[in-house]
Amino acid sequence: MNHVYEVSQVNTYIKNMFSQDFLLNRIYIKGEVSNCKYHTSGHIYFSLKDASGAIACVMFAGQRRGLAFPMKNGDKVVVGGTVAVYERDGRYQLYAKEITLEGAGLLYERFLALKKELEEMGMFAPEYKQPIPKVIKTLGVVTAPTGAAVQDIRNISYRRNPFIQIVLYPALVQGEGAVPSIVKGIEVLDKAGVDVIIVGRGGGSMEDLWAFNEEAVARAIFACQTPVISAVGHETDTTIADYVADLRAPTPSAAAELAVSDYRQLMNQMQDYKRRISQRMQEQIMYMRQKSDGYKNTLTYLSPQNQILMKRQQLLDIENRLENLMGQQLTSRRHILGIYIERMKGLSPLEKLNQGFSYVEDERKQGIHSVHQVTGGQELMIQVSDGTIRTKALEVWEHDRGNKESEGM
Repeated sequence: MNHVYEVSQVNTYIKNMFSQDFLLNRIYIKGEVSNCKYHTSGHIYFSLKDASGAIACVMFAGQRRGLAFPMKNGDKVVVGGTVAVYERDGRYQLYAKEITLEGAGLLYERFLALKKELEEMGMFAPEYKQPIPKVIKTLGVVTAPTGAAVQDIRNISYRRNPFIQIVLYPALVQGEGAVPSIVKGIEVLDKAGVDVIIVGRGGGSMEDLWAFNEEAVARAIFACQTPVISAVGHETDTTIADYVADLRAPTPSAAAELAVSDYRQLMNQMQDYKRRISQRMQEQIMYMRQKSDGYKNTLTYLSPQNQILMKRQQLLDIENRLENLMGQQLTSRRHILGIYIERMKGLSPLEKLNQGFSYVEDERKQGIHSVHQVTGGQELMIQVSDGTIRTKALEVWEHDRGNKESEGM
């Protein structure tokens, strides 16, 4: 009996066969869209058919960036992706990763191949991007001399800065000869010394914009010493030039706004800076003036002349204090001396004499203080206030005894 397999085993085997087929892992299929349904989860389910066949397709939500237009039934498209087996149902389907309208499929493949090659060479690396100057005087433009793009750039640029100088290199931007014309324009304006170069054109199909996907144009932009802004097509259009350029603008009008600063805004900023600088300068002047006055006062205080005046004033103050103290001391001493004088007057013999008292001496000039020092008939000298009286003692007696002693009467 032959070996019997389960359904899931057969489906897995077939799936592995599909996954090992190189062609089915990266394949582009063209056809007409039918049964197109946008699921709430973000996935897109549709069928791709031609005159004799159809294939089921799905684009998961995570791959939606590979669809640049709203797909609908009846569209002629080229779908790139992987053909694989859905094991549960045992049917194969195309898992779409990118979808383009028919006619642009081959060009898109060339676009992706060149983009990958240039990216691997480092031409898209951010370290090679030059900064766009904030203020420019001359603007170079590589585009067609007629058309909406150049008019938009002119209008926006002159509106933002009426003094800007625009140097236009009239280039072919479509068809035969467009690539060398664009390359030449970039080289000429780079040598002319403009501040910024805008390279671009208005919108169109992928075929119309293809000149900006050529390697020669990409290398010219990369080699340019002047900052380059790419402005090709509309916001949804992306070209190789956008990746290589120093800055990508979604439209030519946006490129002009990015390249040319608003003159009125700059003037307002300058006025604001002027006002702030003037205010800061006035503050600094006032601060330095106050500081200078402080130094002046300090120098004046510390100057020899001022020091001499201060010391002289101090000496005068000390002299006045000494005079006051001496006067106080003299007054106090005079008062004390007056007290002593009065006291001495009370003890002075002359004062006593002037008051009617007298002083008695014997012949030896010895003062007589007691009756026992005197004998009767003894010669005595009586001192009075205005002279001396010479006399003799007639008799002597003591007051306590009340008796009299008489000698030598």
